[in-house]
Amino acid sequence: MSLFFSRRERRSPFAEPPIPRPSMLGSTFASINLSHAEASLQKVAVWAATDLVASLVSTLPVDVYEGTGASRKELPKPPLLEDPAGDGYGLGDWTYQYMMSVLLRGNTYGKVADRDRMANPTQVVLYHPDEVQGWRDPASGVARWRVSGETLDAEAAADMWHQRAYSIPGRLLGLSPVAHHASTIGQGLAAAKFGQQFFEEGGTPSGLLTNEQALDPKQARVAKERFMAALRGSREPLVLGQGWKFQAVSVAPEESQFLETQKYTAAECARIYGPGMPEILGYETGGSMTYANVEQRSLDLLTYALDRWLVRTERMWTSMLPPGQYVKINRAALARTDLLTRYRAHAIALRNQFAVPNEVRDIEDKAPLPGGDVPLPLATAKPEETGQ
Repeated sequence: MSLFFSRRERRSPFAEPPIPRPSMLGSTFASINLSHAEASLQKVAVWAATDLVASLVSTLPVDVYEGTGASRKELPKPPLLEDPAGDGYGLGDWTYQYMMSVLLRGNTYGKVADRDRMANPTQVVLYHPDEVQGWRDPASGVARWRVSGETLDAEAAADMWHQRAYSIPGRLLGLSPVAHHASTIGQGLAAAKFGQQFFEEGGTPSGLLTNEQALDPKQARVAKERFMAALRGSREPLVLGQGWKFQAVSVAPEESQFLETQKYTAAECARIYGPGMPEILGYETGGSMTYANVEQRSLDLLTYALDRWLVRTERMWTSMLPPGQYVKINRAALARTDLLTRYRAHAIALRNQFAVPNEVRDIEDKAPLPGGDVPLPLATAKPEETGQ
């Protein structure tokens, strides 16, 4: 072999670079430790954004269908969509855990604990994401898993359940938003920590006690002790002798608590989870986005932040159902309208046979009526007669 040229090492096409850990991506900022993604929830903007998305995805109604067009019909929910983990906490609790894991870590892991006769999952128990490591075998390209320090064999790995977001080519795992934005989140936490320490520990003296005459250290200490003794436990006026002067030291709130820094980092942290999220949560961004009404705000939330997670969740549930069945999440439940607008919408739907009376009554939590499952005659009234 030549001394000047060496053969380039050949790597398997399945070999991956090391999985990025928070420590590799700047997990700390000003002594704020973000090695565990839950620490980022100390930043209110991160908590508010992730909780909003996870709560909505986990509480919107979920329906199961088969067929399309005229043959489409709604099916009863399978046990998987009633209590996915089989622990009694139900679909909402499981979906919230799933969403918080994928929002903070970019991955959700679980174990298929039970299957039906067609090998479709009927129970999935979620792992804490910090307990799981995943990679591809360099030789075969097969996904390998380690849970709580134990590498799974082929049989156990077959029951491994994994969903990812923020995926990039060549990697098994999705990217972690907290790890990749650790500096921004850490900066906001550090500013809040500084403000807290300022008031708890005293970043500057509370005041200056001065005298026109020169004092040695002992005299200064005695004067300070007598002054403090006069202040403790008393609301009476303080009388100073000849030559003494007390001046309180005040610091502007924006300086003591880094308010401008906190406002900026709050908006940046919220923006991690959608371009319109800061405005939806009420953070100042310097823009002029306003909302005409609550319904428009809900539409912006759905468009800019929520819908992509609803689509992912629908596909996730559909992948675990028998072939031909699929899941739809009812986005209409997100739109909160006033009573008059809602009733006008119901009237339009009934007159044009988009809905039957009992469907409308169910939305309004009313009992069904006899014959209410039959569509009303098509509308013949003019638009102005319907209040449009």
